[in-house]
Amino acid sequence: MKNTPLVRYIFVLLPLSFLLVFTSFKDPGTDQPYRIKTIVIDAGHGGKFTGAAGRYSREKDVTLKVAMRLGKAIEENMKDVTVLYTRTTDKHFEEVNSKDLKKRIDMANEAKADLWISIHCNSMGASTKNRTSVRGVETFVAGFARLNEQDAAIKEYMALEEEYKLDEKESEDPATAIFLSLVKNSLREQSIKLASFIQNEYVASGRVNRGVQELSLAVLRTAIMPAVLTEIGFISNPQEEDYINSDDGQNEIVGNILRAIQTYKRQVEL
Repeated sequence: MKNTPLVRYIFVLLPLSFLLVFTSFKDPGTDQPYRIKTIVIDAGHGGKFTGAAGRYSREKDVTLKVAMRLGKAIEENMKDVTVLYTRTTDKHFEEVNSKDLKKRIDMANEAKADLWISIHCNSMGASTKNRTSVRGVETFVAGFARLNEQDAAIKEYMALEEEYKLDEKESEDPATAIFLSLVKNSLREQSIKLASFIQNEYVASGRVNRGVQELSLAVLRTAIMPAVLTEIGFISNPQEEDYINSDDGQNEIVGNILRAIQTYKRQVEL
């Protein structure tokens, strides 16, 4: 029987920034504490994928403006953090929506990002009763139904590490399964923590709280870092559409998310 204790996996993967958040271990080669260094901001939709529409605006345009403002705010207020964007123009990455979404999270995984924040606008269906009266904010994390899909992403990343190659037999052994479960549960817990901080900031600004939700969203399911998708308002509600398109509204939303990130960062870097 091959000797592959769990601790071996943990120390081999210590360069993974997300793992440092969730364990008490340190890289045996350094005494450097864990720091959030890279945040990826995803402006939802783009290009031919326009997203929801209001009376005069489209989701893809609103999310891009907010994403760019958020990135600038992080750069100005968190000098030790690098901001990456999935897009800075009106574009999509793949012709099929599911592939486009996967491409976005792949960018974050490849960059070894510490946080993923996807910006979206909510909407009620055209046939929904009281469509224009529904309002509020909510933030999503990956639901249990798709947590198993993270396994492949984590294994793929492990295989790319020069110090560690995961062979077929090893990928199925009990130690690997335990490790994957620990990582996924930790990612989920930290994602919920960040989402809760974001919602708390929205509420403090007087927004209607629709809570932290777990949902099987394609853009979150293969993230190997804490990841959230935040719905900044209902574009189908005339008042909220005006708010999320206004400078004051966008600045308030950006301030909410920025403070949530700062709070999260302080906690995980203790």
